[in-house]
Amino acid sequence: MVACAFTLTFVGFGVAYSFAAFFKAFQVDFGAPRAHVSLVFSLCALLWFSFGVPGGMLADRFGPRGVCLAGALCIAAGLAAAAHAPSLYVLYATYSIGIGVGIGLSYVPSVAAVQHWFTHNRVLAGGIAVSGVGAGNLFVPPLAAWWIELWGWRGAYLGLMALTLLAAVPAALLLGGRAATRAAAAGTTLPGISLGKAMRSRLFWLMYAVAFLICVGFFVPMVHLVPYAQDVGLSEAQGVSLVSLLGLGSLLGRFLMGGVATRLGHARALVAIGAGLGLLFLVWWVAVSYWLLAVFAVSFGTLYGGYVALAPTLCMDLFGPRSLSAILGALYTAAGLATLIGPTFAGASFDAFGSYDVSILGCAALSFAGAGIALAMRGRFDRPA
Repeated sequence: MVACAFTLTFVGFGVAYSFAAFFKAFQVDFGAPRAHVSLVFSLCALLWFSFGVPGGMLADRFGPRGVCLAGALCIAAGLAAAAHAPSLYVLYATYSIGIGVGIGLSYVPSVAAVQHWFTHNRVLAGGIAVSGVGAGNLFVPPLAAWWIELWGWRGAYLGLMALTLLAAVPAALLLGGRAATRAAAAGTTLPGISLGKAMRSRLFWLMYAVAFLICVGFFVPMVHLVPYAQDVGLSEAQGVSLVSLLGLGSLLGRFLMGGVATRLGHARALVAIGAGLGLLFLVWWVAVSYWLLAVFAVSFGTLYGGYVALAPTLCMDLFGPRSLSAILGALYTAAGLATLIGPTFAGASFDAFGSYDVSILGCAALSFAGAGIALAMRGRFDRPA
């Protein structure tokens, strides 16, 4: 179960986070400003977070295998169509929709399936499963950059399509059943509450607000760190390596969060993530050297990975396993809305002012605000790991 979920997240998010390696090629080929290029990724992220809800509901009812298979095939189809896109607008209709829907259908069901299968060390098991996101972020962008040099960006997308068919499709087919299916066969109901009841609770919406505020800035470095690096005099290769370092940090965060959450409690860990992100955006604001940017990338990725590992377990603790996939998918729509805003606004602010200062400082302020809300509500939902 963990290996299958790891593979699905590795391929899906590796494809998505390699977008930074294609950024310059899109600008050159389509003559587009940074805001328009950024929107390709932002729309993709909005869709993958939004489709977590129907994907989760389908997985809760029918099991994750078929849903994840449909997601993997959507990713492959989106890449194949994007490789032949004649304009940026066609990329919106191919890459953004295909990859976004594909990740939405495969991520939440696979991650929630792991939560169903573990009663002890759940944060660790979930962290290992979602470490595929960090591993994909670490290895796929350099691979994509290499393929772009060899075959051009269109050939690189066909290479990523082949990777999806060879790795993600078999992982989806091997994904096991879920506890709810066995419970239904036995005529019993899993403990917990329904999606509707969860969404009528104040606690859900407080968590939603925290997720939105801290996620606005999550993907700004994923999209803009490469062009930022070039703006301060670094090479494109150094910029791509910084995106890989984000992935390395993300990988570390997913493994480390289990121990951190055990010692601090889940809510305190969430507060620390929000505050830490705010501080790191201030580091990015003043960073011009490669090594300071490298420290930022690894540290930022660690906090991002920690949040991704923590969120499913928080939902499991608070709402139970009954509708976990659907509730987790609903919570992730906050991240989708945030991601639609963050990278696109960063690109637009650069086009308007010639720098990323406004967007970086804005992301810092929102991260601190999210930490403040999490701190205020800490007593309402903190649970021992």
